[in-house]
Amino acid sequence: MKSLIFSTALLLITISTAFAQTQTGKASFYADKFEGSPTASGEKYRHNKLTAAHKSLPFGTRVKVTNLANNLTAEVVINDRGPYVEGRVIDLSKSAAEKLGFVNMGLADVRIDVLDAGTGKTSDPDPIKVISQVTVEEDEFYDFNIERFRPTGYGVQIGTYQELVNLMRFSENLKTSYQKKVTVQVKVVNGVKYYGIILGQFVTRPKAESFREELRKKFPDAFIVEYKNL
Repeated sequence: MKSLIFSTALLLITISTAFAQTQTGKASFYADKFEGSPTASGEKYRHNKLTAAHKSLPFGTRVKVTNLANNLTAEVVINDRGPYVEGRVIDLSKSAAEKLGFVNMGLADVRIDVLDAGTGKTSDPDPIKVISQVTVEEDEFYDFNIERFRPTGYGVQIGTYQELVNLMRFSENLKTSYQKKVTVQVKVVNGVKYYGIILGQFVTRPKAESFREELRKKFPDAFIVEYKNL
């Protein structure tokens, strides 16, 4: 019988009250050069479709974006990851930016409201696909040592998952491989739970960025999170 010790800090956050039932920040839009390029979900970017990139919302999530300067709105579907510029929360297709009336400005202050949670299904080579192919042994047990806490500083988010068994195995592997604290952020969108895996707890952003560079080859979509903003 094999017993694996699984020590993961658990951060409980409900999107309806904290994360992305309502989120505000800067919006940008795709440059014309990306027309026809594949997005992280596997779909090709088309400027005339109402789509967007978000750092963590599951693919297929439908959101309403409101331009706070003019109250114009657009409903878009998340099919890509990004933007990875500090302060920006969503990257919109050009047609969505036109509906919001900020193409000439380049950026806009917006509010994002989740309308419908996505399935998270994607053709993107996401780590969860590799994990889901592993057969769980009948005699494999996990001993949980869980605490609810409010972390400080910065971490590197590896991905967002739905299946708890994948979360347990992946988190244990990450902790063993990188010898870093693993934090699980629980998000609830329209009653559906998603688990964000964040690796490390760094005092400064440069230290977190240095660690992210170490992960780039294996986890190209990893990004920095500031715990106080979660």
